[in-house]
Amino acid sequence: MSNQFSFDTLKLHAGYNPAEHNHAVSVPIYQTTAFTLDTVKRSDDLFYFDSVEALYTRLSNPTTDVLDARLTALHPGATGAVTLSSGMAAVTYSLLNVTAGKGRILATARSYGGSFDSFEQIFGETGVKYDIVEDPDDPANFEALVKEDTKVIYIESITNPNATILDIEAIANIAHKHGIPLIVDNTVATPYLLNPFDFGADVVVYSATKGLTGHGNVIAGAIVENGKFNWKNGKFPQFDGQPHFLVSQQGVPRSFYDVFPDTPFTGRIRAIHLNYLGGAIAPFNSYLVLLGIETLSERLSKSVKSAEKIVEFLETRPEVSWVNHPHAKNSKYKALAAKYFPKGAGAILSFGLKKNDRATIIKFLEAVKVFSFQANIGDARSLIINPSTTTHIELPERAQELADIHSETIRLSIGLEDVNDLIADLEQAFVAIQ
Repeated sequence: MSNQFSFDTLKLHAGYNPAEHNHAVSVPIYQTTAFTLDTVKRSDDLFYFDSVEALYTRLSNPTTDVLDARLTALHPGATGAVTLSSGMAAVTYSLLNVTAGKGRILATARSYGGSFDSFEQIFGETGVKYDIVEDPDDPANFEALVKEDTKVIYIESITNPNATILDIEAIANIAHKHGIPLIVDNTVATPYLLNPFDFGADVVVYSATKGLTGHGNVIAGAIVENGKFNWKNGKFPQFDGQPHFLVSQQGVPRSFYDVFPDTPFTGRIRAIHLNYLGGAIAPFNSYLVLLGIETLSERLSKSVKSAEKIVEFLETRPEVSWVNHPHAKNSKYKALAAKYFPKGAGAILSFGLKKNDRATIIKFLEAVKVFSFQANIGDARSLIINPSTTTHIELPERAQELADIHSETIRLSIGLEDVNDLIADLEQAFVAIQ
């Protein structure tokens, strides 16, 4: 389907032609390991990357192909996407792809705890180093840390748990000045609230587990590229290489650019990381993500509005010492929110209790009745958690300080319940700790 259509039309139709799938109205679930080769010619075309038809579900599957195409369509300017078994697979494969065992990652301590910890635990084992921008609110601090062997800048569009916003366009300009890509984790925002390609991002990653699917019933990830970055600028020889498995049927050596001219980044991930590391998404999970995307804008619109009302409520409570969200009265991110998030700056927020001893925090977490105490975001249900002891426990103490995560930090992810019920639930929890 042409990208001339609006987001709400593309989220329902892009990448799918019922006539190609026995006229099924809903995308079929191709729950199969492999697909028949039928002829030696078809087999040769598939194994030599001269055909994009389904071969083996680890590499491709018709259900997943629709999801890949739909995600591409929902990011104007994108040339391709690859979906994976988890958000962490998306983050890890993207960074493995760009570093190839060498150089440095430039990131911030505001990254998701698992992502941050992987810089040390995974990439450190491959020889890749990392640098942390301590104050990412000033883009100049990124440029100050770019080194000769820096391979990538990695940021989040809306951070978890404090909903801070970085100047994506300014950081993209710095990255491109130095011949390196900008990878943006857009999990919290989803493509409905922000298309990072509009502001210079080169690769976008998602935990599709979160807002994209929105129902807490699937683990999935996605990588989307715009096909514009010059991977042949001398800093990334892995894209110019001619591995044996890319040789043509005529015996001609080929590079990833030769085989995937429009999608060298996701093409290389599919051919190497997905193929050999095996983080394939299950067809049924692809189906569930597709279902979630069909209601993405409706869900996010309601959740964002409710989050803003809850921010306003929390600012009136004497038990609350601070509230973090761009909608908060004293937020320093209002200008960036207006630029990047005219539809609203997401549905997660954090706040701190004035009585911040551990016993009080536990009592508050266990007093809520509508909010669900669990480690997830972007769910149809509203969620609550204490990040310092759960989702961000992997962060070293100094990193938690840099990320502005405190022992009293409570994070809310606002779902689809009636906002008045959510406010009443918080109110009775405040009463419980008095």
